[in-house]
Amino acid sequence: MAQSFQTIESAASAEIKDRGSKFIGWAIPVCSEAEAKQHIERLWKEHPKARHVCYAFRIGADNPLERSNDDGEPAGSAGKPILNQIYAVGVTNVVVAVVRYFGGTLLGVPGLIAAYKQAGADALDNAKIVTHEVLAWYRISCAYPALHEVMNLLKKENVAIHKQEMELDCRFTVAVAQLNEQKLNNELATILGVSAIFIEYA
Repeated sequence: MAQSFQTIESAASAEIKDRGSKFIGWAIPVCSEAEAKQHIERLWKEHPKARHVCYAFRIGADNPLERSNDDGEPAGSAGKPILNQIYAVGVTNVVVAVVRYFGGTLLGVPGLIAAYKQAGADALDNAKIVTHEVLAWYRISCAYPALHEVMNLLKKENVAIHKQEMELDCRFTVAVAQLNEQKLNNELATILGVSAIFIEYA
């Protein structure tokens, strides 16, 4: 299993023109398919007069989820060339979308492939690539008498707490570097009244 992956730090864009058509490429970091689709919907709202919003995304470090969409352009002329640029850079957890304003001249399939490829590549070129550790996400529950010991352990092991609920018992959603996952589980097992349920790697 991969222990780290490359992605982009923040959204970046680029614009090219070809025979009157304008292509605006966007590279955006995402963590899920739902988040990727939200960004596509947002781009449509921001560009209501655009003819197409073609895109591709890749999510996950191991066996990544990959999708591409030509959005009405000839099959294979938009989504796949965009996805190939994601492969070329070697990133994941990213959606690359290209907004096209039609300029009145048909570009033909080779012209479309070149334009979508270039707009996607330029957007990725303008993004900063960063390396992220694969994190193991857990839901930890404990009784109040164990709270102090659990909190001290999480602090000592540099475990990020993303959600905390204090009701009849104490619940935390935490993320720990995959390399430290086994050590954390071993130490939690020594504290009475604690349960740790694995959620996912991300």
